[in-house]
Amino acid sequence: MLERLKQSIVDCPVVGIGDYQYFVHPITDGIPMMDPALLREVTDRMIEIGDFECDRILAPEAMGIHLAVPIALSLGIPYSIVRKRGYGLPGELNISQYTGYSHTDMYVNGVKGGDRVVIVDDVLSTGGTLKALVGALREIGAEIVDIIMVFEKTQHKSELENEIGIKVKTLLKVDVVNGHTVYYE
Repeated sequence: MLERLKQSIVDCPVVGIGDYQYFVHPITDGIPMMDPALLREVTDRMIEIGDFECDRILAPEAMGIHLAVPIALSLGIPYSIVRKRGYGLPGELNISQYTGYSHTDMYVNGVKGGDRVVIVDDVLSTGGTLKALVGALREIGAEIVDIIMVFEKTQHKSELENEIGIKVKTLLKVDVVNGHTVYYE
């Protein structure tokens, strides 16, 4: 299972951004190119393991978008994108996000109290994006039904889950070892 994803992670390059070892992969960066069979394998598996009894799929810009779209098309569930640019629309949530290599403001539009959402994204690393998003959604009274990520690149997933109070489902645990990306069963 997930054979294309496993092979693609072994084949991807690693670059350093400061002290952070960043793997460059079609799912996380859209380069060098996205193989449609890989995308289908990933999104089909996300659908299999996810609880999509929700009103909306929510995906952070930019690399959650290509995951949300095929899932939404397959299941007939609307999706919204957490944007890195504000529009000033009524009810817009402004979220400050900190990751291992950046700080960004993000904006959520169209989600209100009582909405049931599923968050999909490419990689769980520092947990900064997820903590900020979960906090903001709870603040407005939205219910987070499920969280599904493709890659888990952290040794602190259980600590993060305890902090946010939700289990995070991931497809493949990965790490960068001696400049190479590896996966764990």
